[in-house]
Amino acid sequence: MPEKDKGPNINENITVNEVRLVDAEGQMVGVVDLQKALGMAEEAGLDLVEVSPNAEPPVCKILDYGKYKYEQQKKANEARKKQKTVEVKEVKLSPRIEKNDYDVKMRNAVRFLENGDKVKVTMRFRGREMAHQNIGWDLFKKVQEDLVEIASVELEPKFEGRQMIMIMSPRSS
Repeated sequence: MPEKDKGPNINENITVNEVRLVDAEGQMVGVVDLQKALGMAEEAGLDLVEVSPNAEPPVCKILDYGKYKYEQQKKANEARKKQKTVEVKEVKLSPRIEKNDYDVKMRNAVRFLENGDKVKVTMRFRGREMAHQNIGWDLFKKVQEDLVEIASVELEPKFEGRQMIMIMSPRSS
């Protein structure tokens, strides 16, 4: 027997006296007594399933409950398949990055953004590099300018301890 939160009420679990009944062919029968609806369902060899419990009176349908559950599960799986989960990919830079290394990092960032993922750009300052934070700000400004066509800044560049971070998300077309 299904519990209240596990799915719709079926057969004897339906607690109201009158229900709005839809038969096995999908035809509206109308408002009938619960016992009559249960009898019709048993006669058809199917289950009486409460498909809309919040209606007044609740809507019940005569159908094969196992098949109904299977269809609902298939719909849920299909919806889950179509969802796109946005991941946050990370691109790590350093204040003393060379041009070719920078180009490779930017190619990766562009690829991530085109795939619909967000990009977290991080820069770690080590030792005396902390004295030259302006280099980090300039580099992040350059990243923003290079990616302005395909990305927008979601989180402005900021410091977190010895690390500078910025998050960019793909521009919606």
